[in-house]
Amino acid sequence: MKAKEFYSAGLYLRLSRDDSAMDVDSGRTESISIGSQRELLRSFVRSRRDMEIYDTYVDDGYSGINFVEVR
Repeated sequence: MKAKEFYSAGLYLRLSRDDSAMDVDSGRTESISIGSQRELLRSFVRSRRDMEIYDTYVDDGYSGINFVEVR
């Protein structure tokens, strides 16, 4: 019998362009889109029996708009 495969998932969360103008006076520690992405991905992984979260990687405050090429 073949052993079941088990996956360790790295969750990658990235700032949405529409959420890049976060209000600094709001007291939030992360953007709305980052929180939404985190919950969506965690929910997906919890629904799987063959998967666990290894780590979460967050690019909050950076989007494709402000990406700078490093040479």
